[in-house]
Amino acid sequence: MELLFVLIAGAGVGAIARYALPGRQAYGVILLPAIGVGVAAVTWSILTWLGWPFDGGWIWVFTLALAVLGSVLVGWMLPRRRRESDKLSLAAAAR
Repeated sequence: MELLFVLIAGAGVGAIARYALPGRQAYGVILLPAIGVGVAAVTWSILTWLGWPFDGGWIWVFTLALAVLGSVLVGWMLPRRRRESDKLSLAAAAR
């Protein structure tokens, strides 16, 4: 049950990151929430396999911190890379 809660929190973190960061027109609506869910799921699974108690506070803090970090990094880097890629594509098409 805790895994479901952490996945919902990861999606929420990604949704907040989507609307808090500039350049959201460069990617889809679901991308950052999906990144948050994916990072939270992998982190939670690894930490429980390592023996961290699922009802402890540190597993929540660490998992959600990594979900925030993953969502923010993708949301920050993707618009810049998208603009560069679009410029290259436009230059190639103009030849």
